[in-house]
Amino acid sequence: MTITLEKPTEDIDGDAIVDKIAWRLIPLLVTGFFVAYLDRVNVGFAALTMNKELGFTPEFYGWAAGVFFIGYCLFEAPSNYVMHRVGARLWIARIMVSWGIIAAITACVWGEESFVVLRFLLGAAEAGFAPGVILYLTYWIPAAQRARILAGFLIAVPLGSAIGSPISGVILSTMDGVAGFSGWRWLYLLEALPSILLGVVCFYYLPDRPTEAKWLSSAERDWIETTLAREAPPQDGNHWRALTDPRILILGVAYFGVVMALYGLSFWLPQIIKGFGASTLATGFLAAIPYACGALAMWLLSRSSDRNRETVYHTAIVAVLGSVGLAAAAYAPSHSIAMIALTLAAMGSVSALPTFWSFCTLALGPADAVVGVAVINSIGNLSGLAGPWLVGLIKGATGEFSDALLALAAGPLLTAILILRLGRGVPRR
Repeated sequence: MTITLEKPTEDIDGDAIVDKIAWRLIPLLVTGFFVAYLDRVNVGFAALTMNKELGFTPEFYGWAAGVFFIGYCLFEAPSNYVMHRVGARLWIARIMVSWGIIAAITACVWGEESFVVLRFLLGAAEAGFAPGVILYLTYWIPAAQRARILAGFLIAVPLGSAIGSPISGVILSTMDGVAGFSGWRWLYLLEALPSILLGVVCFYYLPDRPTEAKWLSSAERDWIETTLAREAPPQDGNHWRALTDPRILILGVAYFGVVMALYGLSFWLPQIIKGFGASTLATGFLAAIPYACGALAMWLLSRSSDRNRETVYHTAIVAVLGSVGLAAAAYAPSHSIAMIALTLAAMGSVSALPTFWSFCTLALGPADAVVGVAVINSIGNLSGLAGPWLVGLIKGATGEFSDALLALAAGPLLTAILILRLGRGVPRR
């Protein structure tokens, strides 16, 4: 009889294990976040024809589109706590199926009241997905490799717009009038269906913890558990104490700044580009350019962050880039220069996300991250209401987007200032 011995833990290649985990988990999670983000921001394309058909003013659209984040923020922290208790497999599946159903029902909107209610319900249904996955990955990925793995997940943000924009443009322009329905109604319906299907897949596919991953050897599981336990300080089990930590508020405000730019741009970019004189179909493809560049910037920045074991300056520098891009776009002398500036703004806003969250999980520690990540995300995502609403108010008052873009530029600049302040007290990875 031959006995096969597992490799000793000290001989394990940690980077190879992390890569193995990433290839197993990240494709499904990034696909889930891709369709979630698409269902969240496709309202920007629907607005190209929906606003006129339903009589929505710029002020109402900017506010109502952002109502999503009221429901989202109210339920984020409780959602993360429930996921920590019942497991990611069940809870993430529940989130995806429920938001997919509500996103599909949005195709039945008939006026202002129904639009506001469904945007709120969509936010409540999706609440906890992004912070839940960020928390979930801390169960699997050591801090030294976390920024690039988080980037692998958060790259769904720019991809949701880079790939989703042409898809939305095609649906909006080709499905209009099919079976007697407007193109924007088909847009909501067709882009909601993948969420429901992926929710079912998550239920059968995702393991809750490394101990349940049969595709890892026992030595690999031991290495993960040992490494994560070594990084974790002693815990008292009180996850809610994070609510009294002043760092949570500061990090939430810092996240508010970059997200204000991200969503203020995402919800209005199709209308900004359409104002350049582009057709609906061309708008879909042009709107993909800033976010395709943003995806590349996110990937490069996260790898640099992990290689240098540094998150503070990586986050601050690209946040400043996003601010400069928005300010330059505000008064660009031509449409071409405006597109370049908007591309820089998108690159800065989205590429700050993985290094920001890597910094947060490192600064807070495992126990405080359970609730802390969700609270930071909740505070930050309030700007998902503030940003689009601010743009709508300024656009309605002036008839132009210039002053609105200049106002958005203040957000990432605030992020850079606060992250530099907090970074002085956090050790390098």
